Amino acid sequence: MSVLKRVYEKFAYLVHELAKFGTVGAIAFVIDFGLTNLFRFGLDWGPLTSKVVATVFAATFAYLGNRFWTFRHREQSGLAREYMIFFVLNAVGLLISMLIIGFVSYTLDLTDPVSYNIAQMIALVLGTMFRFWSYKKWVFLPTAVPAEEIAAEAGPDSGARWTTTTQTHISPLEVPEPGKPIPITSANGHRVIRFGEPQDS
Repeated sequence: MSVLKRVYEKFAYLVHELAKFGTVGAIAFVIDFGLTNLFRFGLDWGPLTSKVVATVFAATFAYLGNRFWTFRHREQSGLAREYMIFFVLNAVGLLISMLIIGFVSYTLDLTDPVSYNIAQMIALVLGTMFRFWSYKKWVFLPTAVPAEEIAAEAGPDSGARWTTTTQTHISPLEVPEPGKPIPITSANGHRVIRFGEPQDS
């Protein structure tokens, strides 16, 4: 039951983040989609220039929405650092969009609004998947939790004594050797690390 509870809590935690991320993303999409079409067909800008300028506006909104709402419970490592990495990752997402739009507009020579917006939709799906994964990995980092909270999660009957400290950026694929630091992930998604081995009481 404990394992099922932890799986459920982690799943609910992920769904909660995804719902907020999706809401912010939907509004950013309206900004991006609307401005791109305004610049492209209203002001007669180039297809790629329209996308770049619209993305800057949409990405700024997305950063503020995700920082102060979606991932506000995560560690704040400095607005300047986060904003810079956020825009680097958005540049990668924008590159995905530009490759798809450029292929449709120049390689296939489809310049009508329907083809242009279909290309945008395909780019949106791929870009959103990349952004959600990369934001959690490099921008909005897990928050360190106190040792007492992890001890409470383990319970009094764990049959082991641990020296516990907190640490972020632990690879989930890392398999420690005996006697080495042991990384774990708590039910609420925080990364911690335990030192030592269980001892019989």
